[in-house]
Amino acid sequence: MKRPTLVWILLGLIWGSTWLFIKLGLEDLPPLTFAGIRFLVASIPLVFLLLARRRSMPRHARDWGIMIATGIATFSICYGLIFWGENHISVGLTSVLYTTQPLFGLFLAHVLLRDEPITVRRLGGVLLGIGGVVLLFSHQLSAKDPLALAGMCAILVSALAAAIAVVLIKRWGASIDPTWLACVQMVAGFIPLLVLGVALEGNPFRFHWTPLAWTALFYLAFVGSALPFVLYYWLLQRMEATKVQLIALLCTVIAVFLGGIVLHEALDWRTALGAVGVLVGLVATTWPVRRRAEPKAAQEGGGS
Repeated sequence: MKRPTLVWILLGLIWGSTWLFIKLGLEDLPPLTFAGIRFLVASIPLVFLLLARRRSMPRHARDWGIMIATGIATFSICYGLIFWGENHISVGLTSVLYTTQPLFGLFLAHVLLRDEPITVRRLGGVLLGIGGVVLLFSHQLSAKDPLALAGMCAILVSALAAAIAVVLIKRWGASIDPTWLACVQMVAGFIPLLVLGVALEGNPFRFHWTPLAWTALFYLAFVGSALPFVLYYWLLQRMEATKVQLIALLCTVIAVFLGGIVLHEALDWRTALGAVGVLVGLVATTWPVRRRAEPKAAQEGGGS
């Protein structure tokens, strides 16, 4: 396999496990502050990595604007909503809903990226995926948690925010060093999370810091954030944005499996069918199309 493919698989395996650790950490910690501390801790090794490697700082104002704006979209908005939403719905359902990110990214890429247009087949896949999401919503309407529906909406908005950030980076930030990009994004993202979290959730030093909470925090920060986001932006420089976002597919498989084994989460037929609709729709939107070879005479400029 080529290195980009191996990195794609590795990121899917890592991030597929993070949904479980988010759920475990939320048993003791409030969502916004938990997310903010995760990226605060994750940014520390990236700062040391930049100092050790002595990578030159981005000089253009546009690069800094892209890093800060996408950092807020990715880490403040996206992950803030993920942590809040997963507090009210299951791990498996959260991960399945988040697979709508490539669906949003498909439309955004069509507008901003010339090399990734929408085709009839891809549009059909999008509509199929939306149908799957509708089924998922119908299941959650009868959930016991009164905020379950709001939690689902939060995950969908988080997927949209992530898709916007990825396409913007692909369009205007492809030349930025991946380590600088990930580090600045995290710093720009965790500050609003902590400010809002402390204001709404209280003093972090008074939280119930159990061994499980510490384990979840350090796993998410070091295994699920620091190096993976550097690899993610490295991959985005070498692969189409739509294909990169398909990592959500593998993440969903891992997350649903772990949710069932560790947390004993069950999915009924509507959730299962909705998940299939989303996944099949995603595959349809991104499966490579083989172009028919042009006639030899046409290639040589001949013809009648």
